[in-house]
Amino acid sequence: MPCGGGLVKTKGDRKIAAVLGGAKPPEPEKVTPLSGDLQPLISRKTQGLKGRIRVPGDKSMSHRALMLGAISIGETRIRGLLESDDVLATARAMDALGAKVTTGADGAWHVRGVGVAGLTSPEAPLDFGNAGTGVRLCLGLMASTPLTARCIGDASLSRRPMGRVIEPLEKIGARFEASEGNRLPLTIHGAKDAVPITYTLPVPSAQVKSAVLLAGLNTPGHTTVIEPVPTRDHTERMLKAFGARISSEDRADGRHISVEGQHELKGQELTIPGDPSSAAFPLVAALITPGSALTIENVMLNPTRLGLVETLLEMGANIEIQDRRVSGGEEVGDLAVKTSRLKAVRVPAHRAPSMIDEFPILAVAAAFAEGSTRMEGLAELRVKESDRLAAIQAGLTANGVLSQAGPDWLEVMGGGAPGGGKVTTHLDHRIAMSFLVMGLGARIYTTVDDGRMIATSFPDFTGLMNGLGARIAPAEGK
Repeated sequence: MPCGGGLVKTKGDRKIAAVLGGAKPPEPEKVTPLSGDLQPLISRKTQGLKGRIRVPGDKSMSHRALMLGAISIGETRIRGLLESDDVLATARAMDALGAKVTTGADGAWHVRGVGVAGLTSPEAPLDFGNAGTGVRLCLGLMASTPLTARCIGDASLSRRPMGRVIEPLEKIGARFEASEGNRLPLTIHGAKDAVPITYTLPVPSAQVKSAVLLAGLNTPGHTTVIEPVPTRDHTERMLKAFGARISSEDRADGRHISVEGQHELKGQELTIPGDPSSAAFPLVAALITPGSALTIENVMLNPTRLGLVETLLEMGANIEIQDRRVSGGEEVGDLAVKTSRLKAVRVPAHRAPSMIDEFPILAVAAAFAEGSTRMEGLAELRVKESDRLAAIQAGLTANGVLSQAGPDWLEVMGGGAPGGGKVTTHLDHRIAMSFLVMGLGARIYTTVDDGRMIATSFPDFTGLMNGLGARIAPAEGK
């Protein structure tokens, strides 16, 4: 089933085949909507979530594996790739830029790379759907190669700022024609003669760091990123695995990460561990529903991603990390969790980068804790798939949970969630899943206005949760 320059899906998964196959390219200047009618979901109070599960592969690693495979020499084989809408958009983009991306009977994804200087201009716009990581990292990948590409996305992605990556990539030599506010749709003209830069991150952002480092791969000399506050380091780890000449050093002004450009990468065999951001939903669900005992297997335990687990443990959560091991250059393990009586804590701002995607579900956990939980350093939530901070507070209010919020902080008053409210998701998958989890522990049901976007990161969320004993269903008539 061909798509673009050769992306093929041969497994019998109709949903994935439909996503990858034969769709006409979208018009360059149009924002891609989320097609179809709203699909509201309802979750009802439940008890005793039990079982052993595996969550989908890590989204951050999946994006990066496809991109680095695309610019490597030889073939990269990826097992455990997250087959979500976001990652499939990145796979299509790599295919359109000249790499050959296929899947076969072995269940793995195969990427035949074109080398660090081998990407070519796509024939049609690159549609990233809702994938903020996908588009920002891909802009870095393209910035130091003389090609031209139009990038578009859905309504949610088109509201998200791209200026934070455009600024350093322009210093390297790329040119951009962006919509108002440096947003999508935009056109990138990659640099013909890229120049190395040293760039200090103005705010903690693994996406900006990664975009600059990826641009440095086809730039002569050394490209350096200085991060005053550490962020997730998947790009550095995976670059090293692919043979990049990359180094890091802690100095007084932060961590200096430097990559030497124009050095070819070599294709690799990778296994993607479970996504800790996806594991967060069944993890918290088990904590707040009576009589639960759940094991989540093969979860990535990268230290830059464990802020939520650290916070939950401080809150008194019964979580045990079992069978620690190394897979694909990352530490992994199993999380055994049981129903727990949680207490309120203060989450310091310096921890925010290690759990930035988990604050919606932490807010749900805080609603069931004793006391008031205060979370700080949340300014980044204002520019996620939605204004997540506003969306979290609105969802809490709709379900009878008191909270206060400022520009970069949130305080949640615990004691339980009455429920009964309808949550506006704003096309944000993490808002949808978080409040569906709330409904499992609330006194009465909780509804979300739309569940379609959950597929961007966790395609079988409802089926997996219901298999454990949850009660999540379409909300017709509610």
